[in-house]
Amino acid sequence: MSRETIERFYKAFAELDSKTMAACYAQDASFEDPVFQLRGRTHVGGMWAMLCAAVKKSGRTDWKLEVRDITDHSAHWEPTYRFSATGHLVHNIIDAEFDFDSQGLIRRHRDRFDFWRWARQALGVTGWLFGWTGWLKRKVQRTATRNLAKHIQTMAGRYTT
Repeated sequence: MSRETIERFYKAFAELDSKTMAACYAQDASFEDPVFQLRGRTHVGGMWAMLCAAVKKSGRTDWKLEVRDITDHSAHWEPTYRFSATGHLVHNIIDAEFDFDSQGLIRRHRDRFDFWRWARQALGVTGWLFGWTGWLKRKVQRTATRNLAKHIQTMAGRYTT
């Protein structure tokens, strides 16, 4: 069941279907990567919704997702996309680990990638010069966290009005 969940998750991601992606997570899920440390389906699903919306906004022409080596608890995936903040093309290389609940929903999702490699592509010269520093990583984390909070608030407002 866990392998099927991973396959469903990445199929939805390839189609930029964040609702299906969020439905793959348990209510108390956690997500961690070099930028985000999130708890709960609302925040994890909100992150994917924000990222999918950014790809849709910048145009799907550059969007590509390659996934391979899926097991019951892991996958290797490589997204190619245009980073919305700078317009730079990014090809990230990510290894994911998953734990599941008894219903086969993702309980814990951890993505690992080389932050400096990502920063060089996404941020250009700034990434080259400072991507290896804790300072830039913390700055990116703070900006991403603020953007996610705004996105979740905007999405909540759409359902309450």
